[in-house]
Amino acid sequence: MKFNKGKSRVLHLGRNNPKHQYRLAVHLLGSSAAEKDLGVLVDSKVCMSQQCALVAKKVNGILGYIKKSVASRLREVILPLYSALVRPRLEFCAQFWAPHFKTEKELLERVRWRATKTTRGLEHLL
Repeated sequence: MKFNKGKSRVLHLGRNNPKHQYRLAVHLLGSSAAEKDLGVLVDSKVCMSQQCALVAKKVNGILGYIKKSVASRLREVILPLYSALVRPRLEFCAQFWAPHFKTEKELLERVRWRATKTTRGLEHLL
């Protein structure tokens, strides 16, 4: 398999980075403001707000699918779906992209609140 030089990008990290241009053989590598690696979005400022927003969007979509496709709202039905589909997305690489700012934490808490609100038997967790 040949190495695809066109897909290679440079991510300049840090504030005072001189942002040099790099070459791979004769091919000049382009720079990128943010890159996704192993499912985690990292930008040049190493700020994880985009990652939190992306995770919240995906999880809200999954909760919407569960709400539309499952007729029962009983705890015995929703809890295994939440454990299998939602929770792994919230916890994937969470040690790396852990939210540090209040807005990021509130965004992820709203997702958790939405999941508990739609399930009978979990109202006490609100």
